[in-house]
Amino acid sequence: MKARLPQGYGGGPGNMQSMLKQAQKMQEDMQTAQAELEAKEYTASSGGNMVEATVNGKHEVIGLKINPDVVDPDDVEMLEDLVLAAVNEAIRAAASDSEQTMGAITGGLNLPGMF
Repeated sequence: MKARLPQGYGGGPGNMQSMLKQAQKMQEDMQTAQAELEAKEYTASSGGNMVEATVNGKHEVIGLKINPDVVDPDDVEMLEDLVLAAVNEAIRAAASDSEQTMGAITGGLNLPGMF
């Protein structure tokens, strides 16, 4: 007994060509979006703007500004914490933007290793 699929479903050559074209278009869109994301910069601050960190879309730290008023030789740990907080927040912003942008292209598909 053979099962019949509704029209438009199943293994016809036209359907396979359409799927391949859609996959190719999605791949092209993802490559374009990835290049745009990598060119973006994300800035975050901590300690009431005493420390500001900037990362690019590749999650690389490309800038760090420290207000001289926060530099206290007797409390280096506080400065370290402020730097870490600013850098981590900038990286989270870059990751969130990447996730949203790629998710819009893939329609929420989980494609490991793509971004």
